Parts: sequence; structure tokens; C-alpha cells
Amino acid sequence: MLNNKMKAFVFPGQGAQFTGMGKELYDNNPKAKELFEKANDILGFRITDIMFEGEAEDLKQTKVTQPAVFLHSVISAICMGDAFQPDMVGGHSLGEFSALTAAGALSFEDGLRLVHARALAMQKACEAAPGTMAAIINLPDETVEQVCAEVSAEGKGVVVAANYNCPGQLVISGNVEEINAACEKLKAAGAKRAMVLPVGGAFHSPLMQPAKDELQAAIEKTEFHTPCCPVYQNVDAKAHTDATEIKQNLIAQLTASVRWTQEVQNMLAAGATEFTECGPGKALQGMIAKIAKGIEGITIEGTC
Repeated sequence: MLNNKMKAFVFPGQGAQFTGMGKELYDNNPKAKELFEKANDILGFRITDIMFEGEAEDLKQTKVTQPAVFLHSVISAICMGDAFQPDMVGGHSLGEFSALTAAGALSFEDGLRLVHARALAMQKACEAAPGTMAAIINLPDETVEQVCAEVSAEGKGVVVAANYNCPGQLVISGNVEEINAACEKLKAAGAKRAMVLPVGGAFHSPLMQPAKDELQAAIEKTEFHTPCCPVYQNVDAKAHTDATEIKQNLIAQLTASVRWTQEVQNMLAAGATEFTECGPGKALQGMIAKIAKGIEGITIEGTC
């Protein structure tokens, strides 16, 4: 039986960015303006100029995209004031850092510094070991996992299931040659689409190990607090409140799969009835609608 009005706030990842993001907040909310300016100081460049007026290509750079999406998401949550009273939170990939910051497990400053460190480490790892990702539509997860294992066993590189976004939508990640081979096999297996994505690297795969090592050092030096509510994490899709567990799961996240489907299913099982996407875009709203299909009494909305 679903409880009444159990509120889940969710936070998007890389790919949700758009030119002009956050400008309305900056212009109309003094607290937002203060936080955006603090972010400019922390980062050492005016990220607000790129967010508000930059070219789409500038905004696509990992070192810009990740802090930009984080800032839009977290500042949106802060500016909700008393309306931000989550019973649970979760975020998709990068969005997990936003969720942890909004829930008080990380300070605004530390959250931003970690996201900046993550972005730089991932950019470096992408340059050192080029890879890519592909979206696989309309196949069972088990079929995609099996094909990934077969292609990895046959080739010199790797391909793994990276993002379990919603039923019938799974993103794979790995070396370019292996991704192309997996796409051909998955099309033959009946995939409606097996589409290589315009991303800079093989996120959430073993190719991110150098970035994971670099980020681990930064995470271990950062103070984590007990969040105001359970935080559902990508690595195991489960709720966590212990700061040490949260830290370890965050370290593991860069090379592990994003189990978003399972995470939302677990939020629903815990009684979530209202989902609010905090930050740019509507991607998570669409995914949640598919995951919660057939369940009555669920509301899904965004903050922008």
C-alpha cells in the first residue's frame, strides 16, 4: 500500500544542460545569485557566463557540463526553501552528487569541488583511453548483458551495461570497436535501435579506472555528513544514510553501472508517490513515468 505523499526529489546527470540554464534563477533570486557567484570564485572562471550565454559546444565540455548541471540542480533545490522537504533523494550519475549536496551530506562548496574534480578526471581519462557509449532500445536487459559479455570475450577491449535508464532502455559503454560490434549484434537480436551517442568517453565502464583513482583521493579528503533523508545510490540502487557507506558507493560509481531503473523501483517500493526532478531538462521524468507505468497515484514533475 502506498503511503500518502511520500516525496522523492531526483537530480539529472550530464546531458541535461542547455544554454541559458540558471539565468532566471540568477536574475530573480538573490540567494541564487550569491551561490552562483560563490561558484565562479571556487571554480576560478565565470561558469555563469558559459551557462547563460555560451555556445552549446562550450557547454558540452565535460569540465563545464558537470559543474553547470550540478549548480542548476542544487541551487534550484535550495531556492525552493520550505518546499524542499524530501522523504528520499536520488540522482542519475553526476546527479548523485547534487542529491547528496541537496540532502546535506555534502556542503555546497565541497559538493562543487568534488564535481569539478570528477569532471577534470573524467576528461583526462577520456583522452587517455578513447571510448564511447550507445543507447539500446527495446531489448531485455539480460540480452544486452549477454551480448556485452560475448563481445568483450571476443575482442581486445571491453563493453559493459552502463546505464539502466528504464525498461527497454539500456546504455552500454566501452571501447569504440567493441561498442560498434555490440550494436550490430544487438540489432540482429531485435533491438529497435542501437545508437552510438555523441559523448566524449566510456563513462561507467572499466575505462574510467584512472578517473576513479583520482576522484577517490578527493572524496577521501572530503567531510561527509548524515543526510536529512535516505539517499538512493546508483551502485546498488539502495537507500543509504551512513556517511561512510555513502562515500564508498560514490567512489565505486565511476566504473560501475548506474542502476536507475532499480533505484526508482526501490523508491516506489519504499512508498514514494511524488517525484520532483530538480534541475535542467525532463529526462528523469520520462524515465520515471516508464518505470512507474501501471502504478496508480504517482505524480511526476520538474522544477523548471
